[in-house]
Amino acid sequence: MHKSLQIMIIAMLGLICLALVAFIPIALSLFFIVQIFIIYQFNKKPSLDKIPKFYSYYKLIFVLISLAIIYFNYATFLGVDAGVPVLATFLLAKALETKKTRDLIILFNFALFVSASLFLFSQSFIMAVTVLLCLTLGLVGLYRVQMALFLVTDVYTENLKTDLLNVLKVMALAVPFFILLFLFFPRFPPLWHVPIPKNNAVTGLSDQMSPGSIAELSQSTALAFRIIGNIQQLPQRENLYWRAMVLDQYDGQTWTRNALNTLPQHNLNLHSNKYLNYQYLNADQNQIWITALEQSIPNESRYYLHQDGAITARRAVQVNSPINLQWIGNNQEIFDQHHQENRERINLKYPQKFDSKAQQLATQLFVQSQSNPEKYVNNVLNWYRVNGFSYTLLPGRLGENRVDDFLFGSRQGFCEHYASSFTLLMRYVGIPARVVIGYQGGQFAPDQKSWEVRQLDAHAWSEIYLNGKWQRIDPTAIISPQRIDQGMQDLINQDRNILGDSNFSYQHYSILKTLRIWSDYASYQWQSKVVGYDTDKQKNWMKKLGLDSSYSYGMILIVGILFILLTYFMIKKANIYTRQSQFERTISKFSRHLNSEDRQQENESFQQWMLRLAEYADQPQCFKQSYLMYQKIVYLKQENSELVSEFENLLKECSTELRNVKKTCHHQK
Repeated sequence: MHKSLQIMIIAMLGLICLALVAFIPIALSLFFIVQIFIIYQFNKKPSLDKIPKFYSYYKLIFVLISLAIIYFNYATFLGVDAGVPVLATFLLAKALETKKTRDLIILFNFALFVSASLFLFSQSFIMAVTVLLCLTLGLVGLYRVQMALFLVTDVYTENLKTDLLNVLKVMALAVPFFILLFLFFPRFPPLWHVPIPKNNAVTGLSDQMSPGSIAELSQSTALAFRIIGNIQQLPQRENLYWRAMVLDQYDGQTWTRNALNTLPQHNLNLHSNKYLNYQYLNADQNQIWITALEQSIPNESRYYLHQDGAITARRAVQVNSPINLQWIGNNQEIFDQHHQENRERINLKYPQKFDSKAQQLATQLFVQSQSNPEKYVNNVLNWYRVNGFSYTLLPGRLGENRVDDFLFGSRQGFCEHYASSFTLLMRYVGIPARVVIGYQGGQFAPDQKSWEVRQLDAHAWSEIYLNGKWQRIDPTAIISPQRIDQGMQDLINQDRNILGDSNFSYQHYSILKTLRIWSDYASYQWQSKVVGYDTDKQKNWMKKLGLDSSYSYGMILIVGILFILLTYFMIKKANIYTRQSQFERTISKFSRHLNSEDRQQENESFQQWMLRLAEYADQPQCFKQSYLMYQKIVYLKQENSELVSEFENLLKECSTELRNVKKTCHHQK
């Protein structure tokens, strides 16, 4: 097998396996990587007329083990999750029996099919680039299979470069047709969702919180969601609290969500033009929580608002398009529909057997505050301020009495430590309090037209019930006001100690942040402009052009295709013209003015052509002089402007002579 074909096979199979790593079991990924190495060794054999028995046995073993791993993880061979790995298994097995040209053609075509099936997992920008690379490699491989029989050199890199350029030219010719069909071909509703929605959703935040859970998210630069709209009307950064849900049950270790909070709110009709309308686009399409700006309501009927202000979909769906929301400002009373007894029963409970020191501290500070809740809140916040607390992502481990260990021991923690301890200090003295989790802050996208919130912006804060309404209290703002005023991203840039003592962690974060920002921005543009180009967007685009019927769609497609074909024809003619010398253009011009029977025949030399035309002429000398001049220019390499000009004049005489002959014949008739 030629070395260029080996490169195509290994590169294409490697890309497919690399794209599958994020979606298949780890054991199967490792097994596929080993298989690619075996395929590489197999294709290095100088002759494969007869496949060694080892590879025949190994191929069977590979297929059986791979199928066993797939069935163990998915309990089926059907569906997207199991079906695509099954196809990849058979593809890698086929690569161990490519001994003839027919096998190579089947292998590359099969690989093109498997690479296209990767879109069933994801339609992200990175996946699209991967599939495009697989398509290019597959076409180059098919082209190389045909050209390998006509190799004139053993320098495979030169052949590979030439093949790649030829394939890219053909693909470039198809791009205008693709754009035309993409924009104007009628878009029908899909028969099924692509990628296929999964039952399990993945999100940065979960419906429970324990010390360290949010700190882990805050070390990730992954995009959480994007806000689209009039960004200038958003609240100031210190008030940018993106609410996910309320956690109000605590068992001594973990905060969880009470079932009453999951109940939907009813009779809520606050839609008005005076409120801020914006769009929310989750980075994870299989999302559950709509992490909206605090005091937001959904503008779409497929989403509803919970009692605690959380927003979720009415049913599990995969969302590729932005979700319309409305921020209603400070109308907080709409989010408090709990009865008083439910509020006291839920938001005052705490495990009394834990954290006795913290309970004593709460009692002491409450007495000092003369049992005034507002003074007590201020005294607690001031106690955090003056007792040497610090903000860090690496607070260390806490014991069974987590709040005591934090308040009187380490005094180092992240937002969940401060929100959890503050909420309990409120409950100890009878003030209803709860923990809210979500995100805080964010930053502009590179185009300054949307707002990006990342996993490192994950945050937790407290709410207390005072003066007949819930009020947000963020104790983190007392310990690290820069976290709220500047945002987590800028804070990490300024203070490396937040990520620990390792400089590598900071460098890793900085590089990863830059890559993530531009990667997420490219993915957003791909998602909104390409994947999100649906029927509604096509209709809006058509209305801008003044078109509103299927008939007009068809006319644009027909006219567009004809225009592209005409353009290609003109470009081809222009290329032929520019590649010809002045001497060749002179002959071509002479030939165009002749009748079809007088033009040069396919197997006719220039001399034979001139002699044939001379037979019809009364004065054949110009034809004989023309082919003599032709021989001098072509065979004696004496082409110059004077000779070409003289040759052109001779052909003009020949053309005049032929016209005179035809006129004479016409008069005689």
